[in-house]
Amino acid sequence: MRLLRFLFWSIFALACAPIMILSGVALYLSPALPDVETLHDVELQTPLRIYSTDNRLIAEFGEMRRFPISYNQVPAAFVHALLAAEDDNFLNHHGVDPMGLLRAASELAQTGHIQTGGSTITMQVAKNYFLTSDRVFSRKLNEILLALQIERNLDKHEIFELYVNKIYLGNRAYGIEAAAQVYYGKSINELPLADLAMIAGLPKAPSRYNPIANPERTKVRRDWILDRMLTLGYIDETAYREAVNTPITARNHGANPEMEAPYIAEMARLEMVERYGDKAYTQGFNVYTTADSRLQEMANHALRDGLQDYDRRHGYRGPEARNPDITLEQGVELLNGYKSLGGLEPALVTAVNAENVEIRLRRDQTGLIAWEQMSWARPYLSANGMGPRPAKPMDVLKPGDIIRVSRIEDDNWRLAQVPEAQSALVVLGPQDGAIKALIGGFSFVQSNYNRATQARRQPGSSFKPFLYCAALDKGYTPASLVNDAPLIFVDDYLDSIWRPQNSGGDFLGPIRLREALYRSRNLVSIRLMQDLGVDNALSYIERFGFDRKELPRNLSASLGTSELTPLQIAQGYATFANGGYAVKPYLIDRIENRYGQLIDYSKPPVTPELTEQQQARLNAYVERQGSSISEQPAEAERVVDERTIYQLNSMLRDVVRRGTAVRARALNRNDLAGKTGTTNDQKDAWFSGFNPDLVATVWVGFDQPSTLGRREYGGTAALPIWMNFMGPALEGVPDREPSMPRGLVTARIDPATGRSAPPGTEGAFMEIFKQEDAPPPYSELEMGGYDSGGAVTPLELF
Repeated sequence: MRLLRFLFWSIFALACAPIMILSGVALYLSPALPDVETLHDVELQTPLRIYSTDNRLIAEFGEMRRFPISYNQVPAAFVHALLAAEDDNFLNHHGVDPMGLLRAASELAQTGHIQTGGSTITMQVAKNYFLTSDRVFSRKLNEILLALQIERNLDKHEIFELYVNKIYLGNRAYGIEAAAQVYYGKSINELPLADLAMIAGLPKAPSRYNPIANPERTKVRRDWILDRMLTLGYIDETAYREAVNTPITARNHGANPEMEAPYIAEMARLEMVERYGDKAYTQGFNVYTTADSRLQEMANHALRDGLQDYDRRHGYRGPEARNPDITLEQGVELLNGYKSLGGLEPALVTAVNAENVEIRLRRDQTGLIAWEQMSWARPYLSANGMGPRPAKPMDVLKPGDIIRVSRIEDDNWRLAQVPEAQSALVVLGPQDGAIKALIGGFSFVQSNYNRATQARRQPGSSFKPFLYCAALDKGYTPASLVNDAPLIFVDDYLDSIWRPQNSGGDFLGPIRLREALYRSRNLVSIRLMQDLGVDNALSYIERFGFDRKELPRNLSASLGTSELTPLQIAQGYATFANGGYAVKPYLIDRIENRYGQLIDYSKPPVTPELTEQQQARLNAYVERQGSSISEQPAEAERVVDERTIYQLNSMLRDVVRRGTAVRARALNRNDLAGKTGTTNDQKDAWFSGFNPDLVATVWVGFDQPSTLGRREYGGTAALPIWMNFMGPALEGVPDREPSMPRGLVTARIDPATGRSAPPGTEGAFMEIFKQEDAPPPYSELEMGGYDSGGAVTPLELF
């Protein structure tokens, strides 16, 4: 009897021991466990996404690509696929599944590996959100205890949602929606059963079952899951057969940007980091910029085509690499190390024939370059010289050369080269300063240096309109005569002499202000600044948005020797285009959180022309934030008399009609105005121009200042890029010549004197004057009643 009692209590003690041990471990570990209540408020790391104003994705920043979705957005077929793959008893257990653990142990014993796994979905949630991946016994116990707590605090739908949004599924995809986008370019609810089963197989080993790297292995895993779904009754035989016979079609869709604007994306990223720090990359911000995808595409083409045209004018610098003894296999391997730059593809020359060249491109693509597409390739000698014209393809290329090509159509290509010169193009909306398009160089991959915002270069004559505006506001008129004659400045302290010249080296003598501007006469600009006073002129020019500290305090500033960025110049020209208002460039229109809720938006000062539209925009944003108080749009400050702006703009339109930008007449518009700019030795070429809808500034030059060539000016290097952008951008948009403001009058002027013209004067024309500056009618002059009053500058003053 005693023996039986002893055996009973011994067996009882042995049975209770594990329970007591586990209870003791639980009591010991529980105080250190995290609070599972925090799962109710968890915020998953979600990347920063940058969009255009028309909702096209520009870029995505962040290590984790994630699109959190709710349980209701998950297809039922995927729920079944994941349960079949990971935890078919999920809906019945309380966080830990003893049968699942036993099944995992059995699989391990029979096959040497585990397919279904011993952890439940709830245990994996505990591990993914609270624990490390260390393979230690204490972590497994913590995982079990946390799973039990999670099941007590959350329902099954919440647990499933947490799991499918957190798991890593390869190729930077975190969560099932991101995986669907990465592998198929679609939302999870758009995928067929076969693809859903494939994604359901990824959590176990994303690298091993990567459908891009290992499609055969992935198919085995997918088909096993489909078989489990059939066994569990989730699908019927027909659906199973159709799915297993479906091939693996996954490919890398990446971030899938919908427009090419890397410089804009980087500007937006930097601004977001400045506002939010590192949280910018993880909080799921959606940033909507002012960039217009249509205009940005036009800007990309215009700049790249313009730089390549410039480059071809100066000859061919040869292949990027020359490997005469290389085999085809070696050449293909070498080719894969080259990237596409600005739309120019790397290619290997495989054969040179009498009339064409055969090439091999990446991804096993082949093509041809016809002779007419490479006959331009005279050898480059210098910016001012080229070698003889080639007579046949062999004069240009050899087998084994690594070259650049641009596609014409199908398999036909044109010989190209990556330009050494660089360019920047900025497009603003003049009524509010919105950045509509911006490109800071030929290729962001080649160089992420943003020349539109970072390159400080001398604007040359494109700066002159700001000085002319000051003169018009101080009593000069478009008909005022200024002497275009030599000047000599001696600096006794530096023992130097400055003899400024016009670009052609000639002098025209007394010349009207209007003609001086469209002919870009340097000596006239210097005399204007002399008369106005350097400090007075620079103080006036500040109102266009320039920092006084960046403007040199000497007469050379009148020739554009300040070092300014293309964005700064575009900002100044926006004041001309909008009728005299100061606007400030801005890029970010609004910021939304991961749930699409508006959290911030821009409130730029706008001109009266845009007030109504801005009011509607602000009202809509205020309503989205749940406020009943409508904001009033800030009104941009008027900084220049509208009459002065009208006079100046009529002069800048003459730059296009008859001056240094006469090529732009090819656009057949009457509302275009602007100014060319070229610096000493043709190191910088500029054109800034506008109509009432758009302002665009183009700069062309080398990163390390060097001559572009003796025949390269603003009108030949920069203006064509501007035209190739503005032409398509304004296609179908009616001309918008501004109406003349009150307080202006027109008078018939003698071109020789700038005064009222007597009847029959040859070449007389109508000029625009402010009422207080208008010359008296010729009848009064004839009677001796003329008094210049500063309105028409007498020749003898100069």
